[in-house]
Amino acid sequence: MSSSSMRGGPLHGVRVIEIAGLGPGPFCGMMLADMGADVITIERSTANDTRHEPLMRNRTRLALDLKSATGRQTLLQLVPRADVLFEGYRPGVAERLGIGPAVCLELNPKLVYGRMTGWGQTGPLAHAAGHDINYIALTGALHGIGRMGEKPVPPLNLVGDFGGGGMMLAFGIVCALFEAQRSGRGQVVDAAMVDGATALMAMSIGFQATGMHPDGVGTSLLSGGAHYYDTYQTRDGKYISIGSLEPQFFALLMEKLDLQQSEMAATGMTSASGLDASVWKAMKPRLAEIFRTRTRDEWCALLEGTDVCFAPVLELSEAPFHPHNRARQTFVEVDGQLQNAPAPRFSRTPPTQPRPAEQGAAAVNALLERWGAG
Repeated sequence: MSSSSMRGGPLHGVRVIEIAGLGPGPFCGMMLADMGADVITIERSTANDTRHEPLMRNRTRLALDLKSATGRQTLLQLVPRADVLFEGYRPGVAERLGIGPAVCLELNPKLVYGRMTGWGQTGPLAHAAGHDINYIALTGALHGIGRMGEKPVPPLNLVGDFGGGGMMLAFGIVCALFEAQRSGRGQVVDAAMVDGATALMAMSIGFQATGMHPDGVGTSLLSGGAHYYDTYQTRDGKYISIGSLEPQFFALLMEKLDLQQSEMAATGMTSASGLDASVWKAMKPRLAEIFRTRTRDEWCALLEGTDVCFAPVLELSEAPFHPHNRARQTFVEVDGQLQNAPAPRFSRTPPTQPRPAEQGAAAVNALLERWGAG
């Protein structure tokens, strides 16, 4: 019996066809597969080695040329047995291939058909090329990320591709699956990164309405404008993060740093003046000076675990070995490589240990047998 058939998790038994793509699509597939869904990934070729790629784990890989009649026919034979199919083509491409929503929903009226794009299925930019940086630029998200007086800085591809894209598609698919259980009818999920990134900006949009989110790079409360919500360099050239937003947390930070009320008053700073931007500018150099007096580890010894709201800024290579991450098993070993653990966690239906993607005749035949298509 294939290990795929014994996977646990809240989505155990859900059958998913993933049309292979880049970035946000595989991330959606990883999230669904991590939760126990039985995912078959349709690729033009399975020659590339994905054993150490977290985005491709927990899948069965099948090579099909969807431009050929044989490849399309093989895929369409799977559709009636699937609960979900998702793709990341530009609008109209799946239709031209003969595997669009109309065709698939006719074969399987209960199917959830997910579509992952940057600009969405409609709108004047729908057919244009783009990447994460472009999508978040259009939403206002990129403009606020960076240092005051400098240009906006891309936040990796976390906001568009993964948070606003792949994760939003996974959420939409699960919502549509839930509704299909009651109605017996599938539907199309149009997950656009511009929509998802805008949704992630909900609190900032609310802040702007009340004057708490000024239009400027690095000027807002949560973008590094405030001295009590920022990163600081330590004596050894490393960095720590401070998030002392609430007055009681900032008061504790001042106590830990041995800053006297008289010095705070000299800069106009009190624990109750947290939204005064003029105070932010005055206090930042002073805190930067203090944090440069000790190493990162020394600051950890003094502040970590307190209500200061503190954490060291770890490099990616360091993060798996932090005691908190180790205790929670936030990183797991897959085929000898450390990867992100499945998230979130479940008390009754926990996901099983991730595994590398499977491919080859035996793996594909096992999946087809499970799906009743063998």
